[in-house]
Amino acid sequence: MNLTISGHHLEVTPSLRSYVTSKLDRIVRHFDQVVDVKVLLTVEKQKEKEGRQRAECNIHVKGTDMFAESSHADLYAAVDELVDKLDRQVVRHKTRLQEHHHEAPKRLM
Repeated sequence: MNLTISGHHLEVTPSLRSYVTSKLDRIVRHFDQVVDVKVLLTVEKQKEKEGRQRAECNIHVKGTDMFAESSHADLYAAVDELVDKLDRQVVRHKTRLQEHHHEAPKRLM
């Protein structure tokens, strides 16, 4: 799995990087065919404090691409919401792949 963590108007500290990687391990635990993950952490210049920190993520898994974003006053909370959204998408994708196989119809002669 290729993991890219970048910051916009923000320096990605080692503690923030380790927090994001530890949270993304949950996604890899549910679905092991993750090819590429790109995380973008931004701090927007808004007057109100709510929703100022934003986390975005693109995941390329075998068969499709997934995207999620979340905003919160705290960057760690934004990462938590982001991982929850991605986890739901990955689990739904995995169940779709598993339900793809159908029983063969019985032949009547």
